[in-house]
Amino acid sequence: MEHSELRLLDTLAALLGALACFFFLVLQRFGTTYGRYWSPRLGWWLPARPAWALQELPSLALPLLECTRAGGRLHHLPNALLLAMFLVHYAHRTLIFPFLIRGGKPTPFISFILAFIFCTYNGYLQSRYLSQYAEYADDWLTDPRFLTGLAMWLAGMLINLHSDHILRNLRKPGETGYKIPRGGLFEYVTAANYFGELVEWCGYALASWSLQGGAFAFFTFCVLFSRAQQHHRWYLRKFEDYPKSRKMLFPFLC
Repeated sequence: MEHSELRLLDTLAALLGALACFFFLVLQRFGTTYGRYWSPRLGWWLPARPAWALQELPSLALPLLECTRAGGRLHHLPNALLLAMFLVHYAHRTLIFPFLIRGGKPTPFISFILAFIFCTYNGYLQSRYLSQYAEYADDWLTDPRFLTGLAMWLAGMLINLHSDHILRNLRKPGETGYKIPRGGLFEYVTAANYFGELVEWCGYALASWSLQGGAFAFFTFCVLFSRAQQHHRWYLRKFEDYPKSRKMLFPFLC
């Protein structure tokens, strides 16, 4: 039974990588439809705050459920720390981030469903692998891969939080419409918040040194790269004075 579930987790990780390629091609062709790209013509929708909280919830609830199970490998510190890294992000996304949203655009129902399915899929994949099957040496916490990954994860999370703070505070009370973000990494890239999240999950993948973590980071890249590309084109069309020196997602590169 144990070996069969481990094979299942490896298969699901490989499938996640294949799905990442599929979604990348779809998003390159059609773009995304939530946030600033939302339109009433898209059909059923949910308010932004409950949509965010509910769609992210499985990636918080499933790891917490694993923490309540007896046995497993969470008594081993590397496993516990890696799962905590995953939990910290989704605790913020589920319990804090939605309630900081100011006048967010509605979320199309199909986008909500797809996000909920992904968070369920990935929440199970990451939490089950780390809690039951991932094996790390006793000195893994001093391994350069873990230390580098942990530093990347922390730096990426801080960049993401700071960039979200800048975006939330672009408008003064009573103002509507969009403005050019200023400050932080927005001076270098259009999608500083996405850059932070990508660095965060690449760090997690490096620290976990697993197929499951790598597949998650690759999926994140495929989705956020496409979203950043869409944002960059939108800003260039909307604002004549948009800084031409800003890259799309990666500072000084693209």
